[in-house]
Amino acid sequence: MAEAERIIGTPDIPEAEGHEGAEPEQAAGSGSPEAVEPDGQDADSAAVDRSPATRRRRIILLFCVAVFAYLLDLGSKMLVVAKLEHQEPIEIFGDWLKLDAIRNAGAAFGFGEAFTIIFTIIAATVILVIARLARKLYSLPWAIALGLLLGGALGNLTDRIFRAPGVFEGAVVDFIAPAHFAVFNLADSAIVCGGILIVLLSFKGLDPDGTVHKD
Repeated sequence: MAEAERIIGTPDIPEAEGHEGAEPEQAAGSGSPEAVEPDGQDADSAAVDRSPATRRRRIILLFCVAVFAYLLDLGSKMLVVAKLEHQEPIEIFGDWLKLDAIRNAGAAFGFGEAFTIIFTIIAATVILVIARLARKLYSLPWAIALGLLLGGALGNLTDRIFRAPGVFEGAVVDFIAPAHFAVFNLADSAIVCGGILIVLLSFKGLDPDGTVHKD
């Protein structure tokens, strides 16, 4: 019997048990801080795709929204000047909403008519700031918001530069006239919608680069 055990060999049960016991330890070791470090990151920040291709797509979206808003504003103003200026207002919903062409030397909604040049400078500054933000733009909502701002600012800036009474002093064409409210245009609407969206994104803690701050 002893000779048979010497030839065949006895199972190394303690080693096998130790080996089997090592697997749970190894599995438990996978829960170490080093192993879970990627999972411990902010899920929203880790999910942000900051590849150059993503940034290019966001910039393209920004400029597409801006061009759409700009052309819509420019086309509406050209139509208003050609068909509505010096004519009686057109009622859309009775006295609640009319189309009434006016020339506005002030800011959006007719405020600050004595500061035409200042508002022109502000509009140009907004465009430059948006161009700088576009370099780190990875957020889809921010691309839409900045596109609306850019299109609206360009729309009114075009009037400031090319319309009477002179360069950088031109009066903006306004034509949307709600009851008991200032007359405005589509560029003003784009600026306001973009501004509201930026405020909402800021309250949610979303940055232009896609980072989410959770306070």
